[in-house]
Amino acid sequence: MFENKERTDLSELGEFGLIRHLTDNFKIRHESSIKGIGDDAAVLHAGDKEMLISTDLLLEGIHFDLAYVPLMHLGYKAVQVNLSDIYAMNGVATQITVSLGLSSKFPLEAVEEIYKGIELACNKFNIDLIGGDTSSSKQGLVISVTSIGFADKADIVYRNGAQEGDLLCVSGDLGGAYVGLQILEREKQIFLENPNIQPDLEGKDYIIERQLKPEGRRDIVDLLAQMKIVPTSMIDVSDGLASEIMHICKESDKGCTIYEDKLPIDPMTYETARELGIDPTVCALNGGEDYELLFTIKQDDYTKLKHDVDISVIGHMTDKASGSKMISKSNVVHELKAQGWNAFKL
Repeated sequence: MFENKERTDLSELGEFGLIRHLTDNFKIRHESSIKGIGDDAAVLHAGDKEMLISTDLLLEGIHFDLAYVPLMHLGYKAVQVNLSDIYAMNGVATQITVSLGLSSKFPLEAVEEIYKGIELACNKFNIDLIGGDTSSSKQGLVISVTSIGFADKADIVYRNGAQEGDLLCVSGDLGGAYVGLQILEREKQIFLENPNIQPDLEGKDYIIERQLKPEGRRDIVDLLAQMKIVPTSMIDVSDGLASEIMHICKESDKGCTIYEDKLPIDPMTYETARELGIDPTVCALNGGEDYELLFTIKQDDYTKLKHDVDISVIGHMTDKASGSKMISKSNVVHELKAQGWNAFKL
């Protein structure tokens, strides 16, 4: 047992604070290691192109609940959330490895369902499954996926390149995955109280799918290439929009201003959030798991994408001293706060 008179709770640091704390003293020793810890993926020099590598861990009871998550969807999602990190570097994913920790409650047929979802994702996104590992687990299902991708050196986009005046853009719409999760959790509680009542998910297909079967935005990477736009910074929206904006601001040493009325929120997300008594804007800012791409572009590139309905300009970058702010629909200035997912607050 590790004993320490000065005990620091991990929730005080949060996921990224913990990573920084543990890895600050690690030095890059090889010229082939272009970018280590601190972005969506690591970057290694690999001949004519740069190699991108990222890994994610999904734990039963923390990241997913098998009471309402189908195993095939889980396999698909496990791959998608990892590919998203490669796309957030403006790269193209090509391979994955998958490792599973399995408890004795899982028969072969259950594991096959997980792999059906993995195969669907590989087929859709042209990915090779090239390895992995399996082990027994006493704590339920554990899934670890590592993704590998490639990009030209000039095309790789980090979190730290945003400049003052750059436009802040986001793909797709926000908050749907979080609201979908609230619906699933509500129906689970109703079922636990009365197993004879069937789940009522009618008319909520889109937001349920946003939670159970998200799609990595490879299409946005391709679209930006077609438009000849190389973003100045980029990150995927996994922990909530506000949190990701603040990562870009911190890494780029800048501030930003975003506008509430510019946030892309699907009508079903908006209406369902209202039904549940939740502010739709809060869902968009802090919900997480949307796996959209948040990026900055030079103002000169605006004319190239201004007519694209799947990309929204939500604000602009400012100097660091101005801080990170949101202008509400009623023209009130609010300080942006990262209140999204914290891996150590349960």
